[in-house]
Amino acid sequence: MADPIRWGVLGAAKFAREQMAPAIHMARGAELAALATTSPEKAAGFQAFCPGLTLHGSYAALLADPGIDAVYIPLPNHLHVDWTLKALDAGKHVLCEKPLALRADGFDAVIAKRDATGLVAAEAYMIVHHPQWQRAKELYEDGAIGQPALVDGVFSYDNRADPGNIRNRPETGGGSLPDIGVYTFGGARFVTGEEPQAVQASIRHENGVDVFAHVTADFPSVRFSSVTSMRMFPRQYMAFHGEAGVLALTCPFNAGVFGQAELRLERPGLSVTVERWPAVNQYVLQVEAFGQSVRTGAPYPCPLEFSRGTQAMIDSALAAG
Repeated sequence: MADPIRWGVLGAAKFAREQMAPAIHMARGAELAALATTSPEKAAGFQAFCPGLTLHGSYAALLADPGIDAVYIPLPNHLHVDWTLKALDAGKHVLCEKPLALRADGFDAVIAKRDATGLVAAEAYMIVHHPQWQRAKELYEDGAIGQPALVDGVFSYDNRADPGNIRNRPETGGGSLPDIGVYTFGGARFVTGEEPQAVQASIRHENGVDVFAHVTADFPSVRFSSVTSMRMFPRQYMAFHGEAGVLALTCPFNAGVFGQAELRLERPGLSVTVERWPAVNQYVLQVEAFGQSVRTGAPYPCPLEFSRGTQAMIDSALAAG
């Protein structure tokens, strides 16, 4: 059996502690080996499930560790490109949290560095690894809903009580569209395989970040509508509505956390088919897919070019709003 890919994490972010670091620890062919943080208290949360973790006092020290093969970057949005490039320069494969860049053209230097180094670099866009999304794409392409008419999505939560949160701060790349618009936008692009031709938006801002965005767009064969908000009751939903049916994902983005992954296909004659995935961890699947690309050189299932396309759509929505 091949040696496991040894992972390091840059920063002791809450999401890394709760989701991605445990996923790396659980994934086949992966080993959570190191963490860069100056906080013993934050490190303790990682050591609770990975006692042998090596601690580094700086991000640079972790990147200089010859025993680390790949790094996961959960830093604030405005730091993603810089540290991704530094990690690639250090010879590490990189999985960076979304959005990798604050604008689409920010991806270009990372794509060029990826190609120059031959390393794997990707945005941590986990939903495309989940079987509910792969099944949705399969059904859509097979014509299960007939001629498509509308794709609509909603993703909301309320963090107004935490003004210091990086999502509420413009200097750290905050806003609902960079944080969760990637899911409604990217989900539509993934399933339809199409790109928007025109984007319209109605956006409400607070303190320099968008806190509510209703974005519509014309794709070549379907109309798109998305609502994202950081000031609404938590909800997530994604549906693909055609002339002969509706395909709906009732927990499309945080499967296993917000609720159970479920796909509903409604067809003529009151026919309803429900498929469920109660035990799938999309973060583990993401790490394993990344490892497969590192080992075999096979294309990563969600390349930077796809992520760049989603960011380009976000850029268009922000400009339109």
